[in-house]
Amino acid sequence: MSDAPDDGAGEDLGPYEAVVAHPDGDATVARFAQTARRYGYDGLVVRTRAAEFDAEALRERYGVDAVPAVEVVAEEPSSASGAVGNFRPDYPLVLVRGGTDALNRFAVEQDRVDVLAAPLSGDGDFNHVLAKAAATHGTRVEFDFGPALRESGGARVRALKGLRKLREICGHYDAPYVVSARPTSHLQLRAPRELVALGGELGFDEAWVREGLAEWGRLATRNRERLSAEFISPGVRVDGCEETDR
Repeated sequence: MSDAPDDGAGEDLGPYEAVVAHPDGDATVARFAQTARRYGYDGLVVRTRAAEFDAEALRERYGVDAVPAVEVVAEEPSSASGAVGNFRPDYPLVLVRGGTDALNRFAVEQDRVDVLAAPLSGDGDFNHVLAKAAATHGTRVEFDFGPALRESGGARVRALKGLRKLREICGHYDAPYVVSARPTSHLQLRAPRELVALGGELGFDEAWVREGLAEWGRLATRNRERLSAEFISPGVRVDGCEETDR
């Protein structure tokens, strides 16, 4: 359901974080939501397909929007393609985890993929060809701040260097993006101001980081509308009161 990068940009949404919840992570969605509210998040994207939660109950209790998502993890593009096709009709957000050149390229060349997740993990690289493809297909590129927050020594230095390079390439080609710390526990959740501070260390301005956090919510809002029965095409909806038999 990817689209032009500015699609939905008019939505006035606050920060969202994309989390790895139980059973893949160490905290339930409810625990994440409780912490997210305290830190000032408007919503959570739940990457874990097997996570069980009641989004409406979490909204009522914590005032946090919990968005069901799926992060496709595959060894090769052919496997990822089948999974994306299976999950696309049922989930507001579909991510593909990168980490290899082949998977990174697959994700940014697919209109059906919303986000290329963790493109710099593993042996993956990101270059100008992929940035152009992401801009063309509207696939958001994830800036994963997690390693820069949680690693130390040489690993942290490499993570910072990779993020700076990714920002330079995406900025040059106006590739759309999202920002996340990719927490697997509520203890790894960081307030937006902490991510802004890390961005400052990298040379990213505050507005850029906050836009990347809000983009998760914009995508979710747009795709939820497209999954609704009333949606036909952008700007066109079925009138619920319209007569169907004429």
